[in-house]
Amino acid sequence: MTLSEIALLKTFTHYFLHLVFPVFIALIFFRKNWKTAYLIMLGTMAVDLDHLFANPVFDPSRNSIGFHFLHSYYAIAVYFLLLFFKGNIRIAAIGLLFHMLTDFLDFNLWIH
Repeated sequence: MTLSEIALLKTFTHYFLHLVFPVFIALIFFRKNWKTAYLIMLGTMAVDLDHLFANPVFDPSRNSIGFHFLHSYYAIAVYFLLLFFKGNIRIAAIGLLFHMLTDFLDFNLWIH
């Protein structure tokens, strides 16, 4: 596999995990309200607004976990605590934690 093919696969996997996989989470764990759950999890993508405070905004060699303030270990601890709430807050917590997992995997499991 060439480096450009690996980069394309990495990008596809990243966006698949951010945008498509939450549908499966919603269908499995929130079957009755899966559309609402999916939209809430999709809304947690707003956590990436913290990238706008970085220079450069996007750096493929930078691990966003621990670098951006909404991707900090303190923020992740708060997202974990939100799991103990009920309803939409818990759904948002799942979306945020899955987002962090995706970003972690994106940086740590690929050649960069």
